[in-house]
Amino acid sequence: MDKPYYRPRRLRSHETIRSMVCETRLSPLNLIYPAFVCPGVRVKREIESMPGNYNMSIDQVVEECRGIKSLGIPAILLFGLPPAKDEVGSGAYADDGIVQQALRAIKSAVPDLLLITDVCLCEYTSHGHCGQVRDGDVDNDATLLLLAKTALSYARAGADIIAPSDMMDGRVRAIRHTLDENHFERIPILSYAAKYASGFYGPFREAADSAPKFGDRRSYQMDPANQREAIREIVMVKPAMPYLDVIYRVKTEFNLPVAAYQVSGEYAALVAAQRNGWLEKDRIILESLTCIKRAGADLIITYFAKEAAKLLS
Repeated sequence: MDKPYYRPRRLRSHETIRSMVCETRLSPLNLIYPAFVCPGVRVKREIESMPGNYNMSIDQVVEECRGIKSLGIPAILLFGLPPAKDEVGSGAYADDGIVQQALRAIKSAVPDLLLITDVCLCEYTSHGHCGQVRDGDVDNDATLLLLAKTALSYARAGADIIAPSDMMDGRVRAIRHTLDENHFERIPILSYAAKYASGFYGPFREAADSAPKFGDRRSYQMDPANQREAIREIVMVKPAMPYLDVIYRVKTEFNLPVAAYQVSGEYAALVAAQRNGWLEKDRIILESLTCIKRAGADLIITYFAKEAAKLLS
C-alpha cells in the first residue's frame, strides 16, 4: 500500500507547532461578562437555571467587577432587576434606577472597566414585553421614546456603550438622535441587529424575571428560519451557536465589528451536560467560544467569561 504523500499531522504533532499555525485565537479581550443587578445589600442569589451566575446587589456587583477586570476581561453588560414594575417600565429610565445606581458605583470603583448597558423594557414592565403595550400589542413608535429616554439616562449615569435589545423598528436612529442632541456623540451603540425569537432565552427570563405575561415576542423578534433579514442592520447576533451562519454572513459581507451573545440557554445546556459527565467542562467552554469567534465574532458576550479568561491565561 502506498504511503500518504500529504501528512497534515506533521503540523499537529507538537503543542508549540499547533499554537504557531492556529488560525483562530481567543483572548480575554474578546469577552464581555453579563451581570444582573438587583436591590438590596450583600445580596448574591444564585440563578437556579444558570449555575454559577447570580442576581447581585450593587455592592456585590462592584466586587464582581473588580474580579472581572483582574482577569483581563475588558467589559461588563449590565441588566437590572427593579424593585417595582409598571406598564411603561419607568424603572428603566429613572435617574435613581437600579442600573443607574450600579453604573455610578462601578465607574467610581473600577474606572477602567467598560460599562455596557442593555436597553430594553422587558425587565421593567409589569407585562414582560419589550415596550409600551396598546390594544394587546407593543406600540413600536411610542416605545422608541421610552428607549431613547432610557439610553440617555444610562449615558448620564456613566455607561460607555448603549446596547438596545428590544428589536423595535427605528430604535437605533431614535437613540442616536437623543444621545447626540444631549452631547453624548462619542457613546457608541451596540445594536442587537439580529435577535431571534429563540427558545434559548428561558434561563435569562428567570434571572431577569422578564417572561411575557401574555403572548410571545415573535411580532418583533426575528424568525429563526430567516437569514437574509438579519443583515439589514449589523453588530449583534443573538443567540450565537444556533446562528453561526448568520455571524459568518454578517462578517463576510460587511466591514464592521461583529458581536455575538452566547445566551443563557446555550450556557445552561452546556453546564447541564458537563455536570452529568457527558462533556469535559474546560474543553467545551473554549471550544464553544472558539467556534463563535471562528464564525466571525469580534466580541463574545458569555456567562463563561470568567472561566474562559482563567483558562486562557
